[in-house]
Amino acid sequence: MKKIEAIIQPFKLEEVKEALKNIGIDGMTISEVRGHGRQKGHKEVYRGQEYNVDLLPKVRFDLVVPNERLEEVIEALTTAARTGKIGDGKIFVYDVAEAIRIRNGDRGDAAV
Repeated sequence: MKKIEAIIQPFKLEEVKEALKNIGIDGMTISEVRGHGRQKGHKEVYRGQEYNVDLLPKVRFDLVVPNERLEEVIEALTTAARTGKIGDGKIFVYDVAEAIRIRNGDRGDAAV
């Protein structure tokens, strides 16, 4: 099993959720997060004062998928989240040693 962590632009949330739903991925955790990469934020003016906005709003998807679905999920994520501009986000993939469904004790792929 693999854990996929994807950081994307907030306005792409619904598009990415729909793309994952279309390929049969229902289980996911979505969090609102803040951060920056190469963008390093931007300057804004509020009441005549200029200030730096260095932590930009992002959305993080966390999903665990069977190994054989990994490439399919990555393709759906990247296609739905891509704008072609800086700040589109990143995808990280981790190995998952075990998954256990608390309700009934299912383990491994059955728990996902």
